[in-house]
Amino acid sequence: MSESIKQATPLLEAVNLKKYYPVKKGLFAKPQLVKALDGVSFCLEKGQTLAVVGESGCGKSTLGRLLTMIETPTDGELYYNGQNFLENDKTTQKLRRQKIQIVFQNPYGSLNPRKKIGSILEEPLVINTDLTAAQRKARVLEIMAKVGLRAEFYHRYPHMFSGGQRQRIAIARGLMLQPDIVVADEPVSALDVSVRAQVLNLMMDLQKEMGLSYVFISHDLSVVEHIADQVMVMYLGRCVEQGRVEAIFKNPRHPYTQALLSATPRLSPKLSSERIKLEGELPSPLNPPKGCAFHTRCRLATERCKQEQPLLKDYSDGTRIACFMVE
Repeated sequence: MSESIKQATPLLEAVNLKKYYPVKKGLFAKPQLVKALDGVSFCLEKGQTLAVVGESGCGKSTLGRLLTMIETPTDGELYYNGQNFLENDKTTQKLRRQKIQIVFQNPYGSLNPRKKIGSILEEPLVINTDLTAAQRKARVLEIMAKVGLRAEFYHRYPHMFSGGQRQRIAIARGLMLQPDIVVADEPVSALDVSVRAQVLNLMMDLQKEMGLSYVFISHDLSVVEHIADQVMVMYLGRCVEQGRVEAIFKNPRHPYTQALLSATPRLSPKLSSERIKLEGELPSPLNPPKGCAFHTRCRLATERCKQEQPLLKDYSDGTRIACFMVE
């Protein structure tokens, strides 16, 4: 177990999580590895929100799938209250299902169109508890009320609801087993702008009421600033900057974070910054560049960046940054 766990036990701690996918290039060719996640570490405290941000393909959703064990890590460690969550025994598997739940991005694709809402929401209770049918229904109606759904919706099918209502149903399903941690994978990106604020405010209210901790995966930094306590910026499977949301938004220091924030719309002209345009495309994870993965698009890159890979370094303001130029 790592030293950080011995000193102070967070609710959830990931240590050097990795996920590699073998890809065959031909019948006799040696498989190559896609390093979708290449050594990510973080701590999540009870009642806090960790936002994971970055461009498409940076490994955000892969991290979410590893945390919920939809996929198994290639390497690394995962601890819940100091307990190894990657053990394969039945007790640990049951605890994982109860304590970590996920809300998917697409509310239209995450609900079975052939089942009524009551049946969808009762399913986790049928599988994981010994509650009677009456107790299950009572629990479902209780959670539906918490997320703003009326009792008569219990007997309706998913196609009878709007996108915002379906996402409320998906959130309710994630809360059925009373988890401590909810992984929210782009939970509002598929919704109309007018509905996003309602769903975000609902999630924040539920967090206060139920003591939930969120791993909030998003590419929308204006949403992250509103909901997060901690921010982890990822690029090509690695964390490049991490810290409290105030520190990251007030003084972003990694060139990639600066570029992301410069593209975020701000209402106040005083808060707006000069747009930093990234040249070129995101490199392929099949053939990442040598040295710092970001150097092919970085306006500050030096020869050292092309040869050496920077490691995360702790700074006095509590941030961790992987960049030679910041040093």
